[in-house]
Amino acid sequence: MSNFTPTPADRFAFGLWTVGWSGLDLFGNATRPPLDAVEAVNRLGEMGAYGVSFHDDDLVPFGATAAERDTIIAQFKNALSATGVVVSMVTTNLFSHPVFKDGGFTSNDRAVRRFAIKKVLRNLDLAAELGAPTYVLWGGREGAESGAAKDVAAALDRYREAMNILCGYVRQQGYDLRFAIEPKPNEPRGDILLPTIGHALAFINSLDDSEIVGLNPEVGHEEMAGLNFAQGIAQALWHGKLFHIDLNGQHGPRFDQDLRFGAGNLRGAFWVVDTLERAGYAGPKHFDYKPPRTEDLDGVWETARACMRNYLILRERATAFRADPEVAQALAAARVPELAEPTLAPGETIDDLRAEEFDIPALAGRGMAFERLDQLAMEHLLGAR
Repeated sequence: MSNFTPTPADRFAFGLWTVGWSGLDLFGNATRPPLDAVEAVNRLGEMGAYGVSFHDDDLVPFGATAAERDTIIAQFKNALSATGVVVSMVTTNLFSHPVFKDGGFTSNDRAVRRFAIKKVLRNLDLAAELGAPTYVLWGGREGAESGAAKDVAAALDRYREAMNILCGYVRQQGYDLRFAIEPKPNEPRGDILLPTIGHALAFINSLDDSEIVGLNPEVGHEEMAGLNFAQGIAQALWHGKLFHIDLNGQHGPRFDQDLRFGAGNLRGAFWVVDTLERAGYAGPKHFDYKPPRTEDLDGVWETARACMRNYLILRERATAFRADPEVAQALAAARVPELAEPTLAPGETIDDLRAEEFDIPALAGRGMAFERLDQLAMEHLLGAR
């Protein structure tokens, strides 16, 4: 029987806000007590996780004194040292406090924008101190509900200004940190700026120092927009911009469900794992999900184990799919390897192409054999092969 027990070598990571979510939502009170960060690190280490991530406010409560902050960070460091768990990513909460009701970097209120940058700068220092390689920025409040309320061009100017300032600070301080922008189409704002992988890629290209800025795409966020997550991360990899990834589950274009990885769109999860493994993605496999309100603390750890186990099961299924001789034959029949061949051969000219005669009826009548290939993938996913 296969061993689906995770180890740190699998590079699985969790946010403090995931296993630590108390179940509080818009329609109901918390169903679980708060989870101490040290306890979270200890439990994740016992389960074979590699890393932990946090927003500044997840670790140090907003408004804590300097002494309180120092004590909390010292205790957190001790837990990391004792367990071997690393800080795989750090981010900043620019969405919970009422001051960020109109966003952080793109708030119409200039003073709020200045405070948002200051808040991030302080947390960048902590990220560097803890050895985090990646700094994620999710602009959950960077958007609007009314077309008249936000000058989008000006907002993008301010977004770019903030990113240029932060990149410049990281370079100035000599920090070994890269930024990863996390797209999302909506929620909590009606419409969020940089809603998809494509929007974020275009924005990154406008920055002064785009080399150290990439993406942190999330399964649920892209599927909320009705998009194919595996294709999205394949393009991010093609650009060399998949700096981090958030894995969870989602049932199509609705509210952000944050299901455990593999729940929801299981076929989509299969192709996500296949894409990551074939590309040799070496970054953290970060689970950004919420244990349902129905679960007690034991149920929380069950969901965390399930996220890792589901990835390992899907990795085995995807590996078996790629190693199957019948699949190799089906790939050839579907002409998939042919797509890697240049359309113009080396030394061939446009004139050569224009001179070529094509049998259009024969080309039009030629089947692509995709259904056989897809059925083989489905049978591997279902464990029938």
